[in-house]
Amino acid sequence: MATTSNQNTTLRTDQLRVLRVALLIETESTWGRRVIRGIASFAEKHAAWHLLIDPRDHEYRSALPDGWRGDGVIARIASRMQYEQLAASGLPVVDVDDVFEVQADIAKVITDEEARAKLAVEHLGGRGLTNYAYFAPPSNRYSNRRGKAFAAAVKEAGFECHEYRPGYRAGRRISWNEQQRRVSRWLASLPRPVAILAVDAHHAHQIAEICHLAEIRVPDEVAILAGDSDELLCEVSMPPLSAISTASERIGYQAAELLAAMMEGAPVPEEPIVVKPHDVVSRHSTDILSIDDPAVVQALRYIQDHAHRGIGVDDILREVPISRRSLEIQFRSYLDRSPAEEIRRAKLERGRTLLGKRDMSITEVAMASGFSNTTRFGIAFRKQFGMTPRSFRKTLFAE
Repeated sequence: MATTSNQNTTLRTDQLRVLRVALLIETESTWGRRVIRGIASFAEKHAAWHLLIDPRDHEYRSALPDGWRGDGVIARIASRMQYEQLAASGLPVVDVDDVFEVQADIAKVITDEEARAKLAVEHLGGRGLTNYAYFAPPSNRYSNRRGKAFAAAVKEAGFECHEYRPGYRAGRRISWNEQQRRVSRWLASLPRPVAILAVDAHHAHQIAEICHLAEIRVPDEVAILAGDSDELLCEVSMPPLSAISTASERIGYQAAELLAAMMEGAPVPEEPIVVKPHDVVSRHSTDILSIDDPAVVQALRYIQDHAHRGIGVDDILREVPISRRSLEIQFRSYLDRSPAEEIRRAKLERGRTLLGKRDMSITEVAMASGFSNTTRFGIAFRKQFGMTPRSFRKTLFAE
């Protein structure tokens, strides 16, 4: 009996042991804070973890503290030095970005770059834009995969992607004035109107500032889309910046789930776990319709403003001086879809965005998107995106 009692006591002690997990993820950005929120959500529901959040060394670099004894790490690995420190720790590690090259001993949970690129091209192409560019100055803070995926998606759509290639390597210090001169020359060389995907919100803001100084109109001459979202930068920029909203909280949750399994002895997955981004948060920086037919522009504006009110093609024809046949032909010519398909696309895009609001039920989302009931919304959503609204919502948040 005594042996059994001791075994039970040991079991209870093991079950109650608090694991120490370090999060080497910056807290300055919306992305980083949301990843951490997802990790914390998993720990609150499924694990007893003490989280060491965003530790820094004496040079303010993200690093494990000297002498820290922990059980696992979730990090945004951005340098070989950081990777070598984590590898030397002997701890299970999950990387939540693809800045550093894939290593066999490091697990990864990252954003699906191909899906991000597709969202960008769909959003910009829906405005009739045919000139595309990608802006990402050489840096060790982001992967080249984002630009390659965007260029491939642009090529698949039948267009050319102009990339910013300033001729210097990552790590070289460039003054603000020199950077402005280089970027201004690049902007002057681009065909207009042009749609630019910036690697992140910081560089989208930089492009907007340089356009302002060079008296280049945004979005009329240059439409700017940020590759990820930082709420502060995107909202205070002039004009406010459209951005791709990644499922950062879901990345954090799945990274925590994976780390928990690895701390129990599970092997490192052979392939990265990829998480699809949410959608595009549309703001003024891409509010352009690069179409030279005034009737089509008027019709598209009407659809953008009223699709969620349950309009049909007849409503458009009452507002736009054009025949139904001409409208159909022009929509097919400029957008490769009919007016009815554009109405449905606009409703579903609104629905996808509203599903990101926790306080709205799916029924409320359906009605606010212009669908008569939840069933019709669900059928159309699944046909367009390959999953139900409920399943899509689950991919956005940590659960």
